[in-house]
Amino acid sequence: MKILFWGTPAYAVPTLDALHGVGHTIVGVVTQPDRRRGRGTQLVPSPVKARAKQLSLPVFTPTRIRWDEECKAELAALEADASVVVAFGQILPKDVLQQPPLGCWNGHGSLLPRWRGAGPIQWALLEGDQETGVGIMAMEEGLDTGPVLLEQRTPIQLLDTSIGIAERLSALTAELMVQAMPLIEAAGPGSEEERLARLKVRVQAEESTYARMLNKQDFQLDWSASALGIHRKVMGLHPAAFTHWQGKRLKLLHTEPLIERLKDQLSAEGRKLVGQWPTGGHPPGTILAVIEDLGLVVSSSDCPLLIREAQLEGKARSTAPALLQQLKAKAGDRFDMD
Repeated sequence: MKILFWGTPAYAVPTLDALHGVGHTIVGVVTQPDRRRGRGTQLVPSPVKARAKQLSLPVFTPTRIRWDEECKAELAALEADASVVVAFGQILPKDVLQQPPLGCWNGHGSLLPRWRGAGPIQWALLEGDQETGVGIMAMEEGLDTGPVLLEQRTPIQLLDTSIGIAERLSALTAELMVQAMPLIEAAGPGSEEERLARLKVRVQAEESTYARMLNKQDFQLDWSASALGIHRKVMGLHPAAFTHWQGKRLKLLHTEPLIERLKDQLSAEGRKLVGQWPTGGHPPGTILAVIEDLGLVVSSSDCPLLIREAQLEGKARSTAPALLQQLKAKAGDRFDMD
């Protein structure tokens, strides 16, 4: 098939590689314009653009595809059979969606209609979902509202991070999209209604959950929350959830909530600590124990939280004992309550 690929972050690269690798003709790659990263002034291409250049594929970088008539005309001239979209970062207008005769297909990192919109992986972890997955969806004008052709689920474990889940879902997206293409090709062209009927897609339920854009306040930890709530932020917003220690920002990177009912999901080291400190009796954010080869045990609004890895402002990410040397913490000290 002749495929026009739309994608921007590293998450999308495995799907581009997979489609190219099985012999589909990638007639073009559409990605976000180069951006400045960090404190540098040099423009940096997106991971998808960098990979497309390695594969000698033509690249298009419209600032806003909705208003870029010249780019739309160039893409139409490619005469793609289908468009494949994975984390492109812009909403495609109706005239673009209608260009390819076999439709536009999106690889979305959630179990639709759960978590439409931005950040579905982060929100699945923040809200404590037990599973997530990937759906291959026929695109329409609504935000992630189209019918689903293929879907695959994967469990979310207590100690999973958003980065780890993203890597898993990225690989699943590539696998499912490769599986989807022969089905889409076999269904053939025709009206959208006819094509989708031949494919026997699953229409999404009307009830859905919207994954809103995260803001700066979302990343700041509140020690008066529950241990599980704090842990979900640390793992769901990995590696950017933060607190403050003696006036410096401290990113928490690996934690374990020392909760009896979740004991079997903890590490072997974490399981040994459950029940050693009675719930309550200490102000939230109080260091209950400093364990030289493991980390810090800190109070929350309920059960203690074990901090195993963190990054102090101006320092590299560290585990015990390096982390403990940096913080110079002792039992009874408290984290800054912002």
